[in-house]
Amino acid sequence: MKKGVVVYAFIDSQNLNLGVRSQGWKLDWRKFRQYLRNKYSVANAFLFIGYIKNNQKLYDYLNKSGFKLIFKPTIISKHETKGNVDAELVLHTMIEFKNYHKAIIVSGDGDFHCLVEYLESKHKLLKILAPTSHYSGLLREFNDNNYIVRIDLLRGSLEQKKTGIRGRSKP
Repeated sequence: MKKGVVVYAFIDSQNLNLGVRSQGWKLDWRKFRQYLRNKYSVANAFLFIGYIKNNQKLYDYLNKSGFKLIFKPTIISKHETKGNVDAELVLHTMIEFKNYHKAIIVSGDGDFHCLVEYLESKHKLLKILAPTSHYSGLLREFNDNNYIVRIDLLRGSLEQKKTGIRGRSKP
């Protein structure tokens, strides 16, 4: 990235987390933030996540790892917890629009097609980081311009490793 170019990342945490877990591994969030910093010079990484009271330890870890957390209230039913962050991600990308030169969208969700299309038209789209090869067909057109980076192909450097101490992972 050119010196002086400000890059922000906008991360759909659920899409990213469920995507890598569907491939049989866990993302090391600290390593992921470092990857964004080293590879793309990401100044601010906004992580959009559903808020659950009992997850404060996770939120503290993510914050300490360098993410700016944007919470979505969740709806908890008997079968699932819902915290769709799509609207918040789009809104914050536009609120921050004047503060960055380039944006990275971390999601494979086709609901972000209009946002990605707009960012590209304004020459502000840097990359789309899709968790797996199973990202939305609506985003496939952006692969022609080499915007798509698949996170599953980075598993070796971004996977949470076991420490060997009773199978626990490093925080």
